[in-house]
Amino acid sequence: MLNRVRHGQFLRLMAERGWDLLLFYGDNWRKDHFRCLVNVNFSGPQAVAVLFRSGEIRAIVTDPWDLEPVAAAVSGKTSLALQLVRGLEDLLAKEPAAVVGINGLEQMEARFVRAVRDVCKAAPVSATLDVEEIRRVKTPEEIEWVRKAAALADRGYQQFVSVCEPGMTEFELVAEVEAFVKSNGAEDNFMLVASGGTEVTGMKPPTARKFKLGDSVTTELTPQVNGYYAQICRTLVIGAPNEKQLQAYSIFAEAQRAAQDLLRPGVDISDVARVQNDVFRKHGFGEYTGPQYTRVRGHNLGLYPDELPHVLENVHYVVKPDMVVIAHPNTYLPLSGYMVFGDTLLVTETGCVSLGKTEKKLFQS
Repeated sequence: MLNRVRHGQFLRLMAERGWDLLLFYGDNWRKDHFRCLVNVNFSGPQAVAVLFRSGEIRAIVTDPWDLEPVAAAVSGKTSLALQLVRGLEDLLAKEPAAVVGINGLEQMEARFVRAVRDVCKAAPVSATLDVEEIRRVKTPEEIEWVRKAAALADRGYQQFVSVCEPGMTEFELVAEVEAFVKSNGAEDNFMLVASGGTEVTGMKPPTARKFKLGDSVTTELTPQVNGYYAQICRTLVIGAPNEKQLQAYSIFAEAQRAAQDLLRPGVDISDVARVQNDVFRKHGFGEYTGPQYTRVRGHNLGLYPDELPHVLENVHYVVKPDMVVIAHPNTYLPLSGYMVFGDTLLVTETGCVSLGKTEKKLFQS
């Protein structure tokens, strides 16, 4: 599927920057650099879309399985190159001395960059930051896909709560949830988990640890639908929560609510982090707001599950309408160990709305 709104935006970017060609390079780690123009979930190791000033798009794929779907998205102008270097050389041979921008240049293998440089007689320039700036504001169609992902995240967390029980391993819980979301339309699912008590300082991939009564079980659940991710962060207690777990949850809920109340166009994203951290400071836990205990207080969402800007006090970015942000005061507290709480938020003209419907509470199993 060709993103026609982005197609026009990227053409205007090319004109502003003086680029003759704009390449969109994707690999199996960062497909989003390709999919922001040609939204095909390619299976090969790499794929490249080339946008010309005329508006024409040509694509190179490195797996025969990708030829037909990518060709359908770009009206047939797609070639198969089992060796991407050769494919780039052949495609660019008719474009000597072209000024080339590459979205995803930082991800691109050096041999591919050299192939572009050698054919075009000049080093390509990075277009990644410019393209990411355009991507931050979602189109109406993109917002609908994020909504669908958020609805699936809600259902995935319902499954998480319904199957989590004492004696189950983290592996088994994640497998149950992965199977559920993928059988209900998710292309992928980025998921972290943790379980235990005050000894737990963060989330990670699942282990063979078995749940027991009194454990906190935390997760980031992030299904992808048609390329677009939405995320939910919640904490569940096996059995009845104790007083300190309830106290910790109330602090996390207050911090998340402060972020959601503040998030609107014109706000500096650093302040969205600050109001969350201020809640922890107010309750005497300011030392747990730094990088030793927490990574970020949220981030953008879209074709990648951890898009910029990150929500941090030292990151300055003016929030715009139709950005999609997860605000999550995920951190360690000595009361309860690591706890998480957050929702996917769509920035509106006057504030923000949560795209998820999962109840804001400390869950029990």
